[in-house]
Amino acid sequence: MTPHKLFSLLLLTLLLVFLVPQPAAAQGSGPVYIVQPGDTLWGIAKRFNIPLSELMRANGLTENHTLFPGQRLILPGFEGVSGILTTEVVGLGDTLRSLARRHQTPLPLLQRLNRLTSPSQLYVGANVIVPRPDSGAPLTSTVTLAPNETLLELAVQLNSDVWTLATLNHLTGSWLALPGDPLYALGQTDDRAGGLPPALLHAQIKTLPLKQGGTAILLVKTAPQVTLSGMLVDRPLRFFQTGQDQWVALQGIHALLEPGIYPIRLDAILPDGSRQSYEQMVLVVSGNYPTTSLYVNQATLDPALNEAESQRILEVVSPVTPQKYWQEPFRLPVDSQYCIKDWFGVRRSYNNGLYTSFHGGVDYGICSEKHPYDIYAPAPGVVVFADRLAIRGGATVIDHGWGIYGGFWHQEEIYVSVGEQVSAGQRIGKIGGTGRVTGPHLHWELWVNGVQVDPLDWLNVSIP
Repeated sequence: MTPHKLFSLLLLTLLLVFLVPQPAAAQGSGPVYIVQPGDTLWGIAKRFNIPLSELMRANGLTENHTLFPGQRLILPGFEGVSGILTTEVVGLGDTLRSLARRHQTPLPLLQRLNRLTSPSQLYVGANVIVPRPDSGAPLTSTVTLAPNETLLELAVQLNSDVWTLATLNHLTGSWLALPGDPLYALGQTDDRAGGLPPALLHAQIKTLPLKQGGTAILLVKTAPQVTLSGMLVDRPLRFFQTGQDQWVALQGIHALLEPGIYPIRLDAILPDGSRQSYEQMVLVVSGNYPTTSLYVNQATLDPALNEAESQRILEVVSPVTPQKYWQEPFRLPVDSQYCIKDWFGVRRSYNNGLYTSFHGGVDYGICSEKHPYDIYAPAPGVVVFADRLAIRGGATVIDHGWGIYGGFWHQEEIYVSVGEQVSAGQRIGKIGGTGRVTGPHLHWELWVNGVQVDPLDWLNVSIP
């Protein structure tokens, strides 16, 4: 090797030593968390309910330290606990006991890690701290005892034995297994989900936790010939069949709903008319919406005018069409050369008034003199409203099916009429400055089962 090449190799080695991130020297003791892609120090501290300053001090880090996947961080505040900890989002049907069994963790340790004094403190959408099992993955095969079924009979069905099932589920005796109690087994599941009534084989909320202004997507698998209904917060759930014994419900979460825990209930009606119900509490978090003050024509703030117009729109978007018109993800309602002037959920004050309202959609403004003014249907549907309103100006409402409606306000021109069927990307209007505005723009909003949601959540994603 020539001296020049040798020097280059040494220089490259020195650069790698100084540039590749090195784990910081730990300054404390406790269980370990392994950093995942996308993690931040602030996010990890929040997930494990640890003050950021203590997390940094325990690991000899600064606030600007760059984390890298695979890095091991000591988690302070868990005295007497060792091993590797992670977090999991509580799902529908999960209980403290089922989580302990799934992760093969003693129930008292799970309670201690999560500072739980009662099983009622566990709710859907919350992060729960769990130890990583020695095998590297939690158990996934869920089973439940049917009424009048013994653990021995269940073990025979699963090609297992009573002792294995009892050990996996922390049962000191086979007689302690109760009907409906979620159990875990090795290998194949019997398709009866733990924690849920027998008529509900599986239930899932796709995106957790729920947030103000978000869309809740519920996927449910039932026993044959079962029909579904339910409630989320204070809204009735509308279920639609997507396959044999497969159901989906879409429900908007109001942007002004106070963050907290709220009930969700599923009701299964069996062929004989009997009912099986399941209820759990679900977490709704803040959308972290900012505030803004606007100055508009005072006449457009008349409460009677606002109430009458809002009620008229609500009547339009309330019916639930059983047909689903869209198949592909929703697209932009404007050309790709766009600029957003205001976002969904922003708390608004008009003419120095109180912050009692919120922005119910997304405003697409005009970026330049050559900016396109065309408005397009973001998804297929049927036009159910096309008229001029005092506040919303030139307004069009499209029924996309399944209780999903799109509203398009402040249009200069409307190119469609009531009853017309439109396709995704079809030109439906022209951006304008009609109604209560501070400048020309398109206000696009989306209603999901009678509640306005952030339409950006529907762009370029498959729902359901």
